[in-house]
Amino acid sequence: MHIIPLKSLPVLYLQRTKAKGEFSMKRVITYGTYDLLHYGHINLLKRAKALGDYLIVAISTDEFNWNSKQKKCYFTYEQRKALVESVRYVDLVIPEESWEQKKSDMHEYHIDTFVIGDDWEGKFDFLKDEGVEVVYLSRTPEISSSQIKKDLYDANAVDGESKTSHDEIDTNPK
Repeated sequence: MHIIPLKSLPVLYLQRTKAKGEFSMKRVITYGTYDLLHYGHINLLKRAKALGDYLIVAISTDEFNWNSKQKKCYFTYEQRKALVESVRYVDLVIPEESWEQKKSDMHEYHIDTFVIGDDWEGKFDFLKDEGVEVVYLSRTPEISSSQIKKDLYDANAVDGESKTSHDEIDTNPK
């Protein structure tokens, strides 16, 4: 008997077999930007995966981040996708292109549990009407992408400007 790793099974196969009742995998989905990936993100992904068998991560596209959230990312969608795909807890990465997409994703991917950080508490309770469990996970308190950006800017600021260029560093010990 040859065992096929779960990650290599096509999504369509998983959807078709679950719809027929032949596959009882608990499916979890979470959403985020995942710019400046850090250990708080990894903690969330690990805890989300522990709630089921198959973890789908929807990453906000560059256009959605800019047009709907007025958020500029350091890394492109494709770069962020590659980073998140490399995390061992993640089984599938899909693009998030709109706020409205969440409702349809619950059905398209046969989701059992929707997971997101508790800074969004109550904002996605409407997904319970789609037949999914909604779980708000506590954040890793001492870390966030916004805090990293602020700390790096403050640490590199000289006279109110960020000084991060290697051109301005004298490496000769004389």
